[in-house]
Amino acid sequence: MSTEAAEAPAENPYGLRAALEEGGIVAQATFGILVLMSAVSWYILFTKWFEQQKILKQGQRARENFWRSNSLREGAAKLEKNSAYRQIVEDGIEARETHDKLTDPVEAHEWTVNALQRSVGSVASKLTEGLAILATVGSTAPFIGLFGTVVGIYRALVKIGAAGQASIDAVAGPVGEALIMTALGLIVAVPAVMAYNWMVRRNKTVVEELQKFSNEIHGYIVSDGKVRPSLTSASASAAKKPAAAATTAAKPATKS
Repeated sequence: MSTEAAEAPAENPYGLRAALEEGGIVAQATFGILVLMSAVSWYILFTKWFEQQKILKQGQRARENFWRSNSLREGAAKLEKNSAYRQIVEDGIEARETHDKLTDPVEAHEWTVNALQRSVGSVASKLTEGLAILATVGSTAPFIGLFGTVVGIYRALVKIGAAGQASIDAVAGPVGEALIMTALGLIVAVPAVMAYNWMVRRNKTVVEELQKFSNEIHGYIVSDGKVRPSLTSASASAAKKPAAAATTAAKPATKS
């Protein structure tokens, strides 16, 4: 029994638990705030990524199926309900129908463009929701951790001064425990900043695709259906590949 007790690993006197116990309510509150900020950051990251992926997939399906329809309403019926792309189509249809009811003359081109721009803008606004929290976490988390460090060092110095000990072992332990809060602040801030930059870049890609689709809808409306994008060249090239492969396979082997 005594041998097993001697071999049991001793608890680290300078770990996170010791720092929280030594720092008191200030260290514990700082740690709790940083944990909450980290959890919120990761939640926003995954939810916004899922939302972006959803719109990107909607765009892929719209490019594959929408322009095979004979009218905007028929194409809109093929799109998902509450889809960002369906919202743009329906807003364009509504703009075309309401233009004839205007008593004050406004160019159909300008009226349609404004309606489609508002539609794209509303989707872009939804995509940016929550990103300000990521930016706030990335900019404030290091200072919150630094606050915990400053208070921890102050408490450590007061304790060392009251004890009258200034040896390196008496100073290194408490000060090292206080510096843990700064490290935690950086651990929270760095992923938040990286996630913010990544989300902003992906949002730009999503909005560019929506804007392109909006321009295609605008061209279709103002030309009364005469202008529409051709089917994706990718599908045409994909259709050519099997034919090319069949031609190659059908060629007789040349004699050496």
